[in-house]
Formats: sequence, structure tokens, C-alpha cells
Amino acid sequence: MASSPAHSENGNGDTQAAVLKFLRQKGSLACGEVAGEIDTHAASIFIAGNWAWKLKRAISFGYLDFSTVAKRRDALRAELLLNRRTAPDLYVAVVPITCDNTGSHTIGGSGEPIDWLLQMRRFPDDALFSSIADRGALSARVLTRLTDSIVAFHADAEVFRSDNAAARFRAVIDGNTDSLANFPETLDPLAAVSLGESHRRSASALGALLDERGRSGRVRHAHGDMHLANIAMINGEPTLFDCLEFSTELATIDVLYDIAFLIMDLWHRGMRVEANITFNRYLDLSFADENGVALMPLFVSVRATVRAHVLAAQAKSLPDEPELAIQARAYLALAIAAMEPQAIRLVAIGGLSGTGKSSLARMIGCDIGRIPGARILRNDILRKRLAGVPPETRLAASTYTVAAAERVYEALEIAASTMLANGQSVIADAVFGSGVERDAIKASADTVPCRFDGIWLTASDHTRLDRVAHRKTDASDANADVALAQSHLQIGDLAYWRSVSTDDPLHVAADNLRAVLSIGAT
Repeated sequence: MASSPAHSENGNGDTQAAVLKFLRQKGSLACGEVAGEIDTHAASIFIAGNWAWKLKRAISFGYLDFSTVAKRRDALRAELLLNRRTAPDLYVAVVPITCDNTGSHTIGGSGEPIDWLLQMRRFPDDALFSSIADRGALSARVLTRLTDSIVAFHADAEVFRSDNAAARFRAVIDGNTDSLANFPETLDPLAAVSLGESHRRSASALGALLDERGRSGRVRHAHGDMHLANIAMINGEPTLFDCLEFSTELATIDVLYDIAFLIMDLWHRGMRVEANITFNRYLDLSFADENGVALMPLFVSVRATVRAHVLAAQAKSLPDEPELAIQARAYLALAIAAMEPQAIRLVAIGGLSGTGKSSLARMIGCDIGRIPGARILRNDILRKRLAGVPPETRLAASTYTVAAAERVYEALEIAASTMLANGQSVIADAVFGSGVERDAIKASADTVPCRFDGIWLTASDHTRLDRVAHRKTDASDANADVALAQSHLQIGDLAYWRSVSTDDPLHVAADNLRAVLSIGAT
């Protein structure tokens, strides 16, 4: 490959100037091309042909140290192994950049290694989930597939059991608070101090829960940097890549703190419905984590705080890019908003099959309660959980007995009461075809107590049957015959429940429902 002048060094390790010059030369990497370059605060990525090559920057911060060639090599080797957990076909090898006695540089040569590259297979630029989100193409179906893969990844991740999870998380908070203070020109110092105090109070109040989750195996060697720009659609599958590799300590975290980064990123982008969908899908599949729901506002806030001070650092080093400072302040504002208390509510959405209960619950879930919105408890999913099968697995019609239905409604009431007791607002999604069922779910709110709204959805048989016929993969097993048979149910007096028609398109019905519930549109 092409050569360049010999590298230069100083007392803190080589400056990488010659290495960068070499990599930027035409033909250094592949196909006679001038490589495209993507720079982050910690790495430079060179794109050429079918490959992407990552070079760690010779830098040292409080939380990472790439200041020597050996440290950069070790970090890249760790990155290779850790990212193969989720993207084995994407990560190929760690290769040296060598320099011979004539000063010529070569990738993978036999001379002295002066730096190291991580070789990865290139994927299309528009495959990043950040790009897909920018195009408005990040559908609920894709997010569901992504969340399913995250749950599976967390299930297989190395477990770290300890009694000091709370202390470890308080150290993260203290480090964030110190980092915020380094950028008073970008981040309001008073707001930063107040946020740190809020984080400490919350972590103290939730300390027993954090420690219990540490003892029970919910702290694992996770991804650590799970935002949309570190997820790509590769060969038709949502794929996590570019995990936090430089510190096992920082990447060994509560699994809810791991996915909180993705939820926070979606919320920051204004994709609040999508954030709530991700939050609920994760808990629908990983019900061992439902006891940690009280941690989510704190986890989302701390994740936003990390982004705030990282962007503030970049803004300081790149004063000609004012958008960095604007974004840093926006993340700080989100971190503050996530800690603001919100009134707890229970909204029960009932109606016959095809009235749009689950669709509307998804559309308004983000508007109810604290970030990231309401926990949506759906009878159809609870039924599958009790049967020990995934949500979209169909059950035989013979399993739909009166006794089975009673067990599902009982599970719904218990789950709602538990969530409410932990400060989490709830949407309960079920038919609620009898007055007994409607009164029982209201009793869940009375035990807290909190505001209760019972909503009864109505639609013509034609509308309901059409919706049921057009369902694709869904947790509901109701078909057209079931939906039609429900037309003969004796619903009885709805009493304090309010009716909302859904014969109009669902986005119109959602606006009507928001008005009834006095909540804002997303």
C-alpha cells in the first residue's frame, strides 16, 4: 500500500499525524480510492470499498485512555470480541499499521506496529437507525424486532452479581456531576448542580431496589452505548454494534440502564410514541425487570446527562460548530424534565375486538405519567405470559375458558396495582365486558389512590371486522368469528366509564381520546 513519512512521537505517545496522513492518501486502504472519513471524539473511521477501518484517537479522558499504542490495540481487541456478541459478521479483525526502516507505512505488514485498526465490513450509509429515524421510517414493527433482539442479548450477557449496585450507580452520578461542572460556558452551572442533587436524592431513595437488582442478576456486561447511531439494519435484521468497549466497569450495568439510552435517544428526537413502545415491549418480554420500573426516570435522566457533557466537551473543542452546544443544552433540559414528578394515573381502555384498544393505547401511552410514559398492560399479552409462550404465539381456542379469563383479569389487576404502587402510570387494555371486570380494575386505582379513567371504545361491526381481518402479527387471537360473536355480549351499564367512538380513522380517535383524558398530543 501507499507510504508516508515516518511517524512522530512526543512524551505522551505518538501524535498519529503520520498515521492519519497515510490513511488519508489515495489507495492506502482499498480500491485506489480516497477513503471517506468519519470523526468522533474518540475515533476516526475510514470508509473505503467494502470495508470500514477504525482508528482510536491518541487521547486520554477521565473515563477512557487511548494514549499509547498498546492501549489502543487492547481497546480495539476488546471492541472486536465484545461486538461479535451482537454483530459477528460485521467485525473482522484487528490489524497493525506498521512502519519499516525506510519510513514506509503498511496495513498488516511485518514492520514495527505504530498503531492499530479495527477492520469491519461496510454497510450502507442509510442502514443506521439514526438515518432511518430521520427519514421517518422507524416503524413500530421494526422497533419491536429491535427490542426483541435486545432482550435476547441481555438474557445471554455475562451476569455480575453484587451487593453494591447502588454505590456503583452513585459513582456514575458523581462523575456526571463533575463533568457537567467543567463546561459552565455551555451548561448552566446552577441547573447542573440542581440536577446532580436530584439524581443523588433519587438514587438514595431507590438504593435498596438498585442493590436488590444487583443481587438478583439484573446487572450484566451490556452494550453500554445503545443509541440509534449504534444500531443498523444489516441483512434485514436490527443489529447492535459499537458497544462501550474501553471499560468493563462502565459497561457492566443494570439492563434497564442499558436500554434507557435507546429510550432516551428516541424521546430526545421527539419520537415519544416510539420510546414508549420500546419501553413496553422490553417489559412485556423481560418481566423479571418489571420490578425496576421505578428506576426508569432516573436512568433516562442520567443517560441524557451523559450526552449533555459529552457534547459540551465537543462544543468546547470545536467552537465553530454551534449546534453542538445547542444539543448539549437540549440534553440537559431533557435530563431535568425526566426528574420532574408527574401525577400517577390509571386509564382502562375497554371495548370489543377491533375497536382499536391496543393501537390507541400505543398512540397515547407516551402522554400519560412520567418519562417514558405509561406502562401498557394488555390482557392478550398477559394471557400468553401465563401460558408461557411469546406474545405473538397463537393459543388454541380450547384454552379460552371462563376460568382462564378470570386468571388473566386477576393478573392484570395485580400488575396494575404493583405498577401504581411504584409510581408508574398504567394503561390497562382489555375487553372489560362486564361490570365486575370494570369495577375490579378501578379498585386497583383506589388502593393508591390515583386518578382513574374508564374508557369504552365503540365502533360498528363493519369497522371492527375490517380491522380484525387486516391484523398481521399480533398478540390477539381474536378472529372475525370471535369479533362478530362479541356483538351479542351484554355490556350492561357503563356507569362512570366514558364512551369514545373509533369509527373514524384511529389518529382522529386518538385526538378525541386525548381530549377526553385532558392530555397533550405528541
